[in-house]
Amino acid sequence: MTFEELKPKVTDIITDVRTLREEKLQKICHLLHDNVDYYDWVGFYFRNGDKEELVIGPYVGEYTEHTVIPFGKGICGQVAVSNKNFVVPDVSAQDNYIACSMTVKSEIVVPLFVDGKNIGQIDIDSEVLDAFNEADERFLEYVNQQVAKLFTEK
Repeated sequence: MTFEELKPKVTDIITDVRTLREEKLQKICHLLHDNVDYYDWVGFYFRNGDKEELVIGPYVGEYTEHTVIPFGKGICGQVAVSNKNFVVPDVSAQDNYIACSMTVKSEIVVPLFVDGKNIGQIDIDSEVLDAFNEADERFLEYVNQQVAKLFTEK
């Protein structure tokens, strides 16, 4: 399924009034994992209140023991500090990489902003080397723009 075909499905999940936020996030993880063949692990990390750490949210893929990540550590921790997308073509070439699985070859992390504040991120691992490109970045920015609505609604 193309990113353009996935966009309305993301919107449908976000706007479903019968589903709670955590369920919506889990459904988005499943949607991306199941429809983009090189998205092998899809999950969210969120800032832990005022602490400078991320805690894992809903995800789909292999179990990870990395449920709390300090700011600055690993790719996710770096994005929490930089507020910028981070595409890693080859995780073995990264000094500050936290290995979740020996099969992961590349990773993309895109921050999630609500009212201009970075509250978390979407993290995707691939077992394919150099899997992610600008189209992935733009699509995941769209996903996060939709997800942000879940945190602004009253």
